[in-house]
Amino acid sequence: MACPLETQLGHRFRNPSLLQLALTHPSWGHERKQPSPHNERLEFLGDAVLELAISDHLYHLFPDMPEGHLTKMRAHLVNRSALTEMAKEVNLGDHLLLGKAEAAHGGRERPSNLANAMEAVIGAIFLDGGYTAARAFAIAQVDPRLKKLSDNPEPENAKGILQERLHAVGLNPVYRITSETGPAHRKQFEAQVEVHGRVVGKGAGLTKKEAETRAAMSALSALRSRESGSVAA
Repeated sequence: MACPLETQLGHRFRNPSLLQLALTHPSWGHERKQPSPHNERLEFLGDAVLELAISDHLYHLFPDMPEGHLTKMRAHLVNRSALTEMAKEVNLGDHLLLGKAEAAHGGRERPSNLANAMEAVIGAIFLDGGYTAARAFAIAQVDPRLKKLSDNPEPENAKGILQERLHAVGLNPVYRITSETGPAHRKQFEAQVEVHGRVVGKGAGLTKKEAETRAAMSALSALRSRESGSVAA
């Protein structure tokens, strides 16, 4: 019978010790002053498997997209922030094996711990079920994010693109952080972008910059939708 985490991951391990190893932080054995395997080697492996799986997926999904755009899209899908979000979505932090000191200092919510553990889980799935299983898992994690990126393969430049488009018609975007929630080590920001006092896009993220970028992406998506409607009409 699959454990709750295996159900969330969508993969039942033939060798459960691999999943346990993927969840074992170096502090677990260090605090006990005894040699203990931890997840850093699986993290190394998972990083390579994830990059290959997503490169493979994007290459076939966008046959006409230039290499530069594919590279930027992949970087956005598998960066540390994205990995942290993936880990949070399956509550990976609740299952980490941490030393008491690391746990007491927010180790279950620490972005680096979560991102590293997510890569280690991918490495564990690869060893347990092969490339096909690892690729399917990786794609399942990134596809919701990929859908948001399809209209804008350069999300890091969304604010610049929006500014250029608005400047062309004599307008300027104004960004506002509308809310800031959560503890200091796990802030969640919400932002909106306005034009002449009217909200044209909203977004959320783990930093103010990320929230503003997503607000700009939302505004660009709305602009494209209106333009498509005009053409169709």
